[in-house]
Amino acid sequence: MDNDTILDSFILLGFSDRPRLEKILFVVVTIFYAVTLAGNITIIILSRIDPQLDAPLYFFLTQLSFLDLCFTTSCIPQMLANLWGPDKTISFLGCATQLYIFLGLGAAECVLLLAVAFDRYVAVCRPLHYAAVMHPRLCQTLAFLVWTSGILGTLVHSPTTMKLPFCRHHRVDDFVCEVPALIRLACGDTQVSELQTSVIGAVFLMGPLLLILVSYGRIARAVLAMRSRQGRSKAFHTCSSRRAVVFLFYCSVTAVYIQHRSHFSQKGGKFLTLFYTVVTPRSTPSSAL
Repeated sequence: MDNDTILDSFILLGFSDRPRLEKILFVVVTIFYAVTLAGNITIIILSRIDPQLDAPLYFFLTQLSFLDLCFTTSCIPQMLANLWGPDKTISFLGCATQLYIFLGLGAAECVLLLAVAFDRYVAVCRPLHYAAVMHPRLCQTLAFLVWTSGILGTLVHSPTTMKLPFCRHHRVDDFVCEVPALIRLACGDTQVSELQTSVIGAVFLMGPLLLILVSYGRIARAVLAMRSRQGRSKAFHTCSSRRAVVFLFYCSVTAVYIQHRSHFSQKGGKFLTLFYTVVTPRSTPSSAL
């Protein structure tokens, strides 16, 4: 982009070359978004009015539901407008705002899933010490760290991305303004941005994922040591569904953010974006129960 060129908007292409697919996706995304709103709002209300849900797990579940509401609302309304009509323009300020919120909430969710895994590890592997370890002050501290990590993550990465030398056609081959799509739009050197993306991805994706896998590995070992066959079966069923959702969320996000843009499948990347912004937010809170 030339120095005298003022970039005031972007065009989010989505699947503009396949209008019939866009109409189908509009219906699917609308349904998933409605279910996400209803489910997460219900969880938040119940956790507030039911005193029996005043436990660390439900504290984190409320945080996760609120985070998912914000995460999906930061991108899905724009995505629906993109899928429905011919106007696929988003202002530069709107794109920057979406990127800051989207990236910050995504980073916070990765850390929050780690906090939920730690809570389950203590509950299963240290049940006699659960009340002493997971006291309200620790839960509040972990929640503070979750939101702080999201803010720091987006403040480190988003400004660098929005300062890239974008091409004059300003066509973003995606539904939302996210880092990989904006890097592909740049016409200049993007090595620093790509390296930064890999580092941020390692910190907020691979780091928490490895710790989550370690915690669930220890949970599995503790469950196998249970004498009650019924209790062992119930614990495995619950942990399996939770592990599956966490695995799908991390794998889809990692596939989008870790790969180098020259090896990145643009069509596949857009479907992965749909998956981790639409499907996994609906599934993650319920899987934590």
